[in-house]
Amino acid sequence: MTVYIDADACPVTRIAERIAKEHGVPVVLLCDTNHQLTSEYSTVKIIGAGADAVDIALINLCKRGDIVVTQDYGVAALALGKGARAIHQSGKWYTDENIDVLLMERHLAKKARRSGKHHLKGPAKRTDEDDKRFAESFERLVREALNDQGSVL
Repeated sequence: MTVYIDADACPVTRIAERIAKEHGVPVVLLCDTNHQLTSEYSTVKIIGAGADAVDIALINLCKRGDIVVTQDYGVAALALGKGARAIHQSGKWYTDENIDVLLMERHLAKKARRSGKHHLKGPAKRTDEDDKRFAESFERLVREALNDQGSVL
């Protein structure tokens, strides 16, 4: 099992690394050439610039049993399709049960923005409580994945 983080502007990278390290789970950070990332624990993969280059690389690398950290619903859907687990930076787990609704909401929001009639607000400023919520949720996800991995062996 490996944790893959869509690390371009990801606010929870260090939290996920810390928890993964505590469990001995390897982490791969993927970013494009516009970002400078370093890590003492994770492998950093710098992917060429391009609209979806990092997303495509991440999906090509992940496999059944891995964990993907992303705020991109499309990436999450593809990860789920490969049998990986996926989590949003808010701590919300993407599941087969909720991904269709999330993708539809994304589509409707994009449609509203294109119409020019609706002004949707961006996300609220991240708080310490947001980080705590992500950490707790990610910890549960890692434990569940490790338990499932142990029962398969």
